[in-house]
Amino acid sequence: MTELGTNVLGYPILSLVIFLPVAGAVMLLFINRSNAFLIKLMALIVSIATFIISLPLFFRFNMNTYGMQFVESRAWIPAWNVNYALGVDGISVLFVLLSTLITILCVLISWEAITNKLKEFYIAILLVEAAMIGVFCSMDFFLFYIFWEAMLIPMFLIIGVWGGPNRVYAAIKFFLFTLVGSLLMLVGIVVLYTYSGGSFSILELDALTYPYNMQMILFWAFFASFSVKVPMFPVHTWLPDAHSEAPAAGSVLLAAILIKMGAYGFLRFSIPLFPDAAVAMTPVMLTLSVIAIIYGGIVCFAQTDLKRLIAYSSVSHMGFVTLGIFALNTQGLEGGILQMVNHGIITGALFLAVGAIYERTHSREISDYGGLATVTPVFAAFFMIFTLASIGLPSMNGFVGEFLIILGGFAASKIMGVLAATGVIIGAAYMLWLYQRIFFMDEGPKAAGLTDLNGREIAALLPLLVLVFWIGLYPNAFLGFMRVSVQHLIEQVDLAKATALAASMK
Repeated sequence: MTELGTNVLGYPILSLVIFLPVAGAVMLLFINRSNAFLIKLMALIVSIATFIISLPLFFRFNMNTYGMQFVESRAWIPAWNVNYALGVDGISVLFVLLSTLITILCVLISWEAITNKLKEFYIAILLVEAAMIGVFCSMDFFLFYIFWEAMLIPMFLIIGVWGGPNRVYAAIKFFLFTLVGSLLMLVGIVVLYTYSGGSFSILELDALTYPYNMQMILFWAFFASFSVKVPMFPVHTWLPDAHSEAPAAGSVLLAAILIKMGAYGFLRFSIPLFPDAAVAMTPVMLTLSVIAIIYGGIVCFAQTDLKRLIAYSSVSHMGFVTLGIFALNTQGLEGGILQMVNHGIITGALFLAVGAIYERTHSREISDYGGLATVTPVFAAFFMIFTLASIGLPSMNGFVGEFLIILGGFAASKIMGVLAATGVIIGAAYMLWLYQRIFFMDEGPKAAGLTDLNGREIAALLPLLVLVFWIGLYPNAFLGFMRVSVQHLIEQVDLAKATALAASMK
């Protein structure tokens, strides 16, 4: 059971981080839509202020406890025993910080790209930020589900209103896939509430022991929601469509934060609440993860659309994440959590870069480019760094996460570890091939006269560049946050393994 901690700051930092973007969205309602600069400036100020307010989560976090920190708890709906309860631990704190940072970059990259319904766009961005952070901070299942579902509406609008030619199809597909999975999770939450005698508290539900058959049923009910959000094979098909049609900011939010919510759900709920089921289903989860790694990588070779290629690479990289999580050992779990952060940084940066170039050409076709190394050298340099990080070059963040995951995967299953390692080779092949086609082949029709990245776009990419090398060269600065929480999770899993072994020997 995860312990309930305290708030060392003495003020409700998590509520501020969640509801400042909501307050910013409300303020945008009162700005005249003809004043485009003020709308953008207000969105930028609010996103920067939210990030600054979130920084104490990094600097004041106690790495020596697995208990919840910066806790806030108030009775909300007493008749249903619903509480407004927030807190973060070593598993969730980094995703709150990543969310606040990524939102700033989304505002910057959209500065010139979005011209229609500007006020509504930035309201949607800020509301998505609030819902994402709420998901990572919720300690009450009722509150968690509200934030989980609240994220759907503004994200649906971002894709469906400001996306590409097939935006409506992509938005509806995204909405239906995630909604169906979420409804099955809701059934599971109601079952937990009934079984516990009327509690939505995640910590109280975590302290209970559930019958094996019940664990298996609930594991699959939650799997229906989390696997779609990751997305795992074979429920991944919404992601390429959503990425290819979404505006740059939408793709960045999807890649960097939203798809992490599914993996976070496995870590926060599926494993600690249903450890016996998690242990029993490990072979299935490892198999699905390895299929995603290899399948996602191979499909990348067939893509002609730049954003779809990066989207399928996300399917492959998130396969590594779920492999690490369900290896159910220290290296795998630490690597999986770190790789969630790494993928958010790297793929978020790649979509930022692609968005910057798409803003100039309005083309996603790889064949339209070529020779950009001489035409746009700054863009080529940034893209090369993030490409190398994506394929796991040592000294960059992608290497650390993948190395730990493969170690954990090999310890859990030698076959799965070896197969996962082939995904690294496949990833290097398609990313370097992509780089060659865009930057070193003959100059394409969209390359002529293309301008390089401007100061605003460089400013959006620089923080992610710093994180690539910071995590790559000094990963313990980030692994330290999760180490004690991961060890506690391992203890819960080991107890389930011991119980299963004892039962099999009777």
